Amino acid sequence: MQNWRRQRQLQHADCFAVVTQKSLSVTSGNIDRLCGYWQLRFRFCKVRRFNAHTCFGRCSVELDLDTVNDTLRSASAAEVVRWALAQGRRAIATTSMGRNAAVMLHLVRQVDANVPTIWVDTGYNLRDTYVVAERLIRDLKVNIQVYSPQMTSERRNAIMGGIPAVDEEERHQAFTQDVKLEPFARALDELQPEIWLTGIRQEETDHRKTLDIVSLDGRGIIKVAPIFYWSDDDVENYMERLALPTCKHYFDPTKAHDGRECGLHTQA
Repeated sequence: MQNWRRQRQLQHADCFAVVTQKSLSVTSGNIDRLCGYWQLRFRFCKVRRFNAHTCFGRCSVELDLDTVNDTLRSASAAEVVRWALAQGRRAIATTSMGRNAAVMLHLVRQVDANVPTIWVDTGYNLRDTYVVAERLIRDLKVNIQVYSPQMTSERRNAIMGGIPAVDEEERHQAFTQDVKLEPFARALDELQPEIWLTGIRQEETDHRKTLDIVSLDGRGIIKVAPIFYWSDDDVENYMERLALPTCKHYFDPTKAHDGRECGLHTQA
């Protein structure tokens, strides 16, 4: 056991989680048994508070990710959400209010509408995005928690001369910190989540190809991605089947184009 712990120990050591297994058999509709088979226990010791420019509480997790992911790969997206929320830990979900945002909003809403869903509104979204976002919030009745930059977009544009180009690395990094990373850090500081439900998918970026359904975020949060292995067709079919709305126009100034990370999933 000591050898196993040493192998699984990560760099920081303020908390740990242990996953115990009774069975690897998972079939559709079997989520009640699945939640019983997996037990996620957390012990937090001196979790330090952080400000907007530091990371979440330092945390070490002893977690057999390979086995957890092997098991959850057989579960549906809804079952993965139920598994995550059945752990009884502080949980959040996140949304970009982008084209496919309705999928995760609907999945989480079907299990627990009270889960805080963080939307970092950079202030640079297009009108169509805001219109559809308000419709989703109204119709799905999700628990949206909006976090915005501390400076308005118009004032920032006046100071910075508009949105910095991606190749202006230092200026674009400062811009991203102000409009995306600082508000998100503020949300984590206030909500102190232990589990993070996210709509990231494997095929989206090179970084995400290194992850899985369940991964350990560098901040010490258990990140759970229920639609991690979904294709674009899977997403579109889900939205069409449920007649979920989507915005026709969406722009994230911190990414500028597909395949880039803004930092939410890479910053530690």
